[in-house]
Amino acid sequence: MRARTAIVCSVADQGVAALTNILVLVAAARLSTVSDFARFSAVYLVFTVLLGISGAYTGQPLVLRRGGDAETAGACRSAVLFTLLAATAAGLPLAAVCLLLPGDTARALMMLGLVLPVVLGQDAMRYAFSTLRLPHAALAGDTLRLACVVGALAVQPHGTEAARLVLVWGLSALPALLLSGILLHRPAAGTPLRMRALLRRGHLGRRFVVEFGVGNATSQLSVLGLGAVGNPLVVGALRGATTLFGPLNVLYTSATGFGPPLLGRFDGERRQVRATAVLAAVLAATAAAWATVLALLPDAAGRQLLGDTWPTAAVLLPATGSQYAAMAVGTCGLLALRMLDPRTTLSIQVVFSLTAVAFMAGGYALGGVPGAAWGLCLGSLCKAAATWTRVARIRRRKPEPDEAVTADALPSAP
Repeated sequence: MRARTAIVCSVADQGVAALTNILVLVAAARLSTVSDFARFSAVYLVFTVLLGISGAYTGQPLVLRRGGDAETAGACRSAVLFTLLAATAAGLPLAAVCLLLPGDTARALMMLGLVLPVVLGQDAMRYAFSTLRLPHAALAGDTLRLACVVGALAVQPHGTEAARLVLVWGLSALPALLLSGILLHRPAAGTPLRMRALLRRGHLGRRFVVEFGVGNATSQLSVLGLGAVGNPLVVGALRGATTLFGPLNVLYTSATGFGPPLLGRFDGERRQVRATAVLAAVLAATAAAWATVLALLPDAAGRQLLGDTWPTAAVLLPATGSQYAAMAVGTCGLLALRMLDPRTTLSIQVVFSLTAVAFMAGGYALGGVPGAAWGLCLGSLCKAAATWTRVARIRRRKPEPDEAVTADALPSAP
């Protein structure tokens, strides 16, 4: 596929995935009471953490691979099968444990455990198509998923409990999983399975999981912690605000996960860094414009989006919009580092993700939920500055011939 066509298909695919994400949360907010949406949000946060771990362990090392077609196709086939098996091994015990626990949240977590192989398996297919430079196949699968999830949630009655919403959302990804499996069969059929390579000590995914754990997952789990030790509605308020920025959130995650194959089409590190800087500026401007549009929404329109959660979420829009603008710059900085030297991103993730959590906790203690949102914004600003400072230092250093690294050559996380 020509580079321009591939970029268009890839961008369209990320847009469809982003639209799916926000429509799921908007539909849940409109169908649920405030308390039920808080429960759904908590379960969706758990899923987001598991999705990030899966992508970091199998997907991100996959898109950094360089090799022959047969070798790469075999790695894609192995990664997808490994994800399905791992999701089943994690989901079934989760469902079994939650079956014995009382409460609506436990029932929703049980449903998540049952649908986990479907949703994680479909996401693994997206990484495989990106690695094989078949973004049109990923677009087909994600478009089908969008149609299915919108149709399934549209027929749910108002007041639907969180457990049912989770089950409907998860099963709606099954047609997309089947279609993606059919599309992947042709390039990957007959290639050798090498799942042991995904378990060996030197697998790069271990390092990326550590990065994710101290990055995305730390802030999300800390939100759950604030809800546990403080007001449980904190989770719904913060999640409601970030729901409005759902497309940007998906695009940022996709930039790290699916950007390397597209940036690899540019010749030379200088052009790759410039392209990443332009992407950072575009995404930051988009975040600022989107925050402005949301801030100008009438109250009636906001309630149409988030229902009873809108009043608490609207207060957080200035802080959350500023945070997402800073996240655009930081995410693209991490993407540039991933292309230059993936070994350099771990220290930044550790230091500045924990710093953001500290800022959030301090902001909550000083100013409640709005203070927590501004604390997250300050943490994102610090991380963005650190990433591009590291990019500048690496670019000033004269590259050596043996500095080129691949997913198989890098050392594991300490």
